[in-house]
Amino acid sequence: MVKMHNNQRIGILTAGGDCPGINAAIRGVGKTAIVKYGMKVIGISDGFTGLITKEYTELSEHDLSGILTLGGTILGTSREKPFKSSGKNKTEIKKPLLIKEHYEQMGLDCLVCIGGNGTLKTAYLLSQEGLNIVGIPKTIDNDVWGTDITFGFDSAVNIATEAIDRLHSTANSHKRIMLIELMGHNAGWLALYSGMAGGGDVILIPEIPHDEDKIAEYLLHRVDENKPYSIVVVAEGIKTPGKDRSPAQYLSKRISELTGLEARETVLGYIQRGGSPSPMDRVLATRYGTSAADMIARKDFGKMVALKNNEIVSVPLAEVAGKLKLVDPNNALVVKAKNMGTNFGN
Repeated sequence: MVKMHNNQRIGILTAGGDCPGINAAIRGVGKTAIVKYGMKVIGISDGFTGLITKEYTELSEHDLSGILTLGGTILGTSREKPFKSSGKNKTEIKKPLLIKEHYEQMGLDCLVCIGGNGTLKTAYLLSQEGLNIVGIPKTIDNDVWGTDITFGFDSAVNIATEAIDRLHSTANSHKRIMLIELMGHNAGWLALYSGMAGGGDVILIPEIPHDEDKIAEYLLHRVDENKPYSIVVVAEGIKTPGKDRSPAQYLSKRISELTGLEARETVLGYIQRGGSPSPMDRVLATRYGTSAADMIARKDFGKMVALKNNEIVSVPLAEVAGKLKLVDPNNALVVKAKNMGTNFGN
């Protein structure tokens, strides 16, 4: 390949929660920018914090080698929200101004923001301040508006499904009800997909209200049908009265009270976000990264890379910011699961 001579300097940051595939996306952006376009690539430390404190380093092609399979992010991350004030420190309002000032001092022509909903909202606000921005969607929750899928989701589904598979063994051996709590504050994509893949008997997600009595009735019906154990998959964002306990902990106790059956809970936690990305996420993150570099080369700013109908497209950040992609209760996958006997608590 003949390298195109391009004097652009681009910054890359990763913000919000970590997830598998971030390094693959960094690599995709950086290698394409350097090898194809001859750009300078600047890695910014710890999300938007690095832009506020002006902590960065230039990345060479060598720096980007060997990171495709690594979990986490070589740049570090933070949940810094520069446009959100805690009300404790008046200097906080200067953060966006500092970012703009440092962007110019670093000589950046574009900033690539890799993150989920919060990151992409901040990216949009920075674009409104006059910065050239390209966004890349990542989150295990798969709840970013404007794209069919985010990288990190497939890896998390694999991890969660394997955990459910393992719980089947214990549940069957002890004739118990096993509850597993997965991430997903607002969106139930992870619980839905891994629950279906793992053969969950009950799947509870934030978008579909549940009734404890109906869950208990269904679980007792399974026992009457000589199905001595059940798997209940719970998204962490479902509403329960037990404020001092996680949803799975609350429901485990409640189901035991309502049914007289033995129930145990497992909260999978941060295990879902760690480790090496799945092959699908490596490919998707690479596609997003390389496409982001192409967008920068043609000065297509103020947009997010997205996947629609297996085609890479760009979506205006204005359409993405502040929105969530939630599971429609009439989603085809939900309907098919119900048709096979999966209970959604209603």
